[in-house]
Amino acid sequence: MCGIVGITSNKQVTTSIINSLRKLEYRGYDSAGVATINEGHLNEVKCEGRVDVLEKNLSKSNLKGTIGIGHVRWATHGIPNSVNAHPHSSESVSVVHNGIIENSTLLKKLLIKKGHKFKSQTDTEVIVHLITEYLKKNDLKKSILKVLKKLHGSFALGIIFKDQPDLIVGARRGSPLAVGYGPNENYLGSDSYALKSMTNKISYLNDGEFCILKKDNVEFFDKKGKKVNKKVLEVSLDGQNYDKGDYKHFMAKEVEEQPTTIKNCVNEYIDKVNSDINIFNFPWKGNEISSIMLIGCGTAYHSCLMAKYWFEQLTTLNVNVDIASEFRYRNNRFKKDTLYIFVSQSGETADTFAALDLCNKNKMKTCSVVNVVESSIARESKFVLPIHCGPEIGVASTKAFLGQMLVLYILCLKISKMRKDIDKKKYLEKIKSLFSLSKLTKQTLETDNKVQSVCSSFAEIKGSMFLGRGYSYPIALEGALKLKELAYVHAEGYPAGEMKHGPLALIEEGMPVVVLAPRDEYYKKTISNMQEVIARGAKVLLITNKSKDEVYSENIWEKIEVENTSEDLLPFLITIPLQKLAYYSALKRGYDIDKPRNLAKSVTVE
Repeated sequence: MCGIVGITSNKQVTTSIINSLRKLEYRGYDSAGVATINEGHLNEVKCEGRVDVLEKNLSKSNLKGTIGIGHVRWATHGIPNSVNAHPHSSESVSVVHNGIIENSTLLKKLLIKKGHKFKSQTDTEVIVHLITEYLKKNDLKKSILKVLKKLHGSFALGIIFKDQPDLIVGARRGSPLAVGYGPNENYLGSDSYALKSMTNKISYLNDGEFCILKKDNVEFFDKKGKKVNKKVLEVSLDGQNYDKGDYKHFMAKEVEEQPTTIKNCVNEYIDKVNSDINIFNFPWKGNEISSIMLIGCGTAYHSCLMAKYWFEQLTTLNVNVDIASEFRYRNNRFKKDTLYIFVSQSGETADTFAALDLCNKNKMKTCSVVNVVESSIARESKFVLPIHCGPEIGVASTKAFLGQMLVLYILCLKISKMRKDIDKKKYLEKIKSLFSLSKLTKQTLETDNKVQSVCSSFAEIKGSMFLGRGYSYPIALEGALKLKELAYVHAEGYPAGEMKHGPLALIEEGMPVVVLAPRDEYYKKTISNMQEVIARGAKVLLITNKSKDEVYSENIWEKIEVENTSEDLLPFLITIPLQKLAYYSALKRGYDIDKPRNLAKSVTVE
């Protein structure tokens, strides 16, 4: 999951490439590079580290050119260093690549036999040498077609040529690629977000297509080299400069934005006057759906698990959840009356997109819940539900997680009403409760000081557990994931009732354990499981909701209370202290919170 950008223009492009790479840094930040063509020479500057380092190196080298490509890397083949950083170049060709070339080892052996010498450990460099080899006997278009046929795997490519200094070639298979249009210049980018600061006119390459960009013309071709026409879409311009403001990190800002994003999402989907859900264009009738399959990865998968509980509680549908990377490799029994729901913050998650593509090929009902409406998953789904969160820059998802859960809950209510699984009184009660969720979320953010007081214990441990039952179990998984992502602490989420079936053996004296026990139907059972943990010496951090009733234990280490709401909506509130716990634990350890090691925001490789 790397970010690529290309610009061909009648003016210097280096500064614009750097600005675009900053926007793409959520895709990778272990190395970066730029290549340009100037006065007949192909030049490149690369570095280990981030775009700030690259910019300093560029200022020293005075890299010029009216055409160029740039890259931010998330390493797949080869360690992060300046040699393995993109672009990769020969004397005549320079390439940036997002994806994985699965047959790179075989291709490399064949090219070495032909006299090619490799400098890096990457799979990408074989593309450079393949193009260089084919250009000896073929024109540019034919060479590109031959190269694309040779490559197995996924890729988005940006390619420039010393002997053709007026054009950029872009190609896509699996990984997303967008083209932007401007006055006397055109652009190539991994997504529209990187291009919005320069243009609001965008086209997207479909799988297997490639394009040739010149500053005043763009041509698109299918995998056979036949010219294809493309729609030019007008997307909203990047009007807001999304910066940290007074916050130390984007994540801190995004956690605090959650009351606003929840309010925006509720206002978007709920008609307050009529107390109804305004998803009026839902393309299927209630009797056309008898089961639900929810599919996602990571945090999105946890939102799917949460939705399973809601769908089972509020509808009579059969509901299953699957991890996208597993879904496509099983012998699935596709059913026409199943609604397949795909959840992805970026809308570009490769495994989720591949699962969606498989469902589309089998002519299934597909719906996506995404944050980016111009994304590949959104474009390929039969129905799209945006979460209306705005940009999320921090790699560890926070406001998008609550947004995904909220949209899935609203969709659950919608389908329940369509199928007459819920009576009108209960439906109206649940609609009404949604309007108070933003305020309750804001009040729950005030647990900040309490969370800070316990974070030291989590910053200094070798491991922890997060326990919950029912609605709280998916939130336990998400809380553990956040601590792993940000503080690099081994943490596991478990159903509280499963502790005695093995994980209890891990409990040792002083080990901090988070127990999620809101006062719902599972409360007494969860407290009983908590006692088992305390009896083995664990320090229990209990997260529950406010109540006059005392907790059934005197041996709790610390307690954090969230606001009260319906059982359905308590998962939103108990999530917030877990987000803050991960944040402050990472802050205590001095880690890069917005860009945790080895991770990237948009996972565009399998």
